[in-house]
Amino acid sequence: MLWLATSRGFQAWAARVPVLRRIVRAEGEALFDIVAGFVNAQALMALVELRVLHLLEGGPQSVAHLAGRCEVPVARMQVLLQAGAALGLLRRERDGFGLALRGAAMLGVPGLEGMVRHHRALYADLADPVAFWRGGQDTELARFWPYVFGAAGAVDPEVTATYSRLMADSQVLVAEDTLRMVDLRGVRHLMDIGGGTGAFVTAVGDKYPNLALSLFDLPVVVAGARLGARITVHPGSFRDDPLPVGADAISLIRVLYDHNDETVARLLAGVHAALPKGGRLIVSEPMSGGERPDRATDVYFAVYTMAMQTGRTRSGQDIGKLLQSAGFQNIKEIRGHRPFVTSVVTADRG
Repeated sequence: MLWLATSRGFQAWAARVPVLRRIVRAEGEALFDIVAGFVNAQALMALVELRVLHLLEGGPQSVAHLAGRCEVPVARMQVLLQAGAALGLLRRERDGFGLALRGAAMLGVPGLEGMVRHHRALYADLADPVAFWRGGQDTELARFWPYVFGAAGAVDPEVTATYSRLMADSQVLVAEDTLRMVDLRGVRHLMDIGGGTGAFVTAVGDKYPNLALSLFDLPVVVAGARLGARITVHPGSFRDDPLPVGADAISLIRVLYDHNDETVARLLAGVHAALPKGGRLIVSEPMSGGERPDRATDVYFAVYTMAMQTGRTRSGQDIGKLLQSAGFQNIKEIRGHRPFVTSVVTADRG
């Protein structure tokens, strides 16, 4: 069947057959969406950088008004707004353009605009995609995430602050989905490793008011945490420092995919040593679809973590094997209903 699909004559014939016409059209649209994807992304970047969605929060505006506010020629602004409407972010109005449901929803997703702006680094890394896949070159993302290269972490306060903001914003949705999939009733003390400025432990504390909480991350990162007395902060590096003991549950929220297998194996061994017998580990992050490739995780996150040069987007099965090697038992994979936000793997210390 595949060889028929490559035949232009077969394609033309199939487009005339009523039963096949819909399939041909759908496949054509999907293929063109892939081809045009980079233009879609750059149109989105322009809308975000010019704050067009924000300008429309108060109601529809004329093209001329928006062009003046954004300092873009009217004719070019018309093209950008029309593109935004085609992407479902805006809607055409009689006298201009307004905010569509998708655009309004984008404004409500914590950290999404910040991540779009952050994509400038990834765009630069993918400017020569063949060279990128062959590897060996320095990347913008590797320079942006210096904390993953050593125990000392980022020495530039501005880089650290940017990293912390991105992580804190993105953790809101991750925490929501993780706590839908994981029941922490019966847990006495949760320690979040690599938890940044505490977005996840704060969400846990809101849902479980009687649970003891602690946070472990690099000193330069936790220095920016503003947490209540209920959360104990442990500055340190899991690369070089032993993990604090006393928690009967440990969470790794968007941590493993930042690191290579060797680093992850050492971290999991440390987690195993820090937990009591029967203690629980929760791993939550976007995961590869494995044998069923997922567009969000096996394209976006896999490429992003490869550009970081230290990480890897793994499937739940891959993570399970690493957990098993570290001595964990009762390993369970829970596929998230929004895999582009997170999925979960849980395990118990044997």
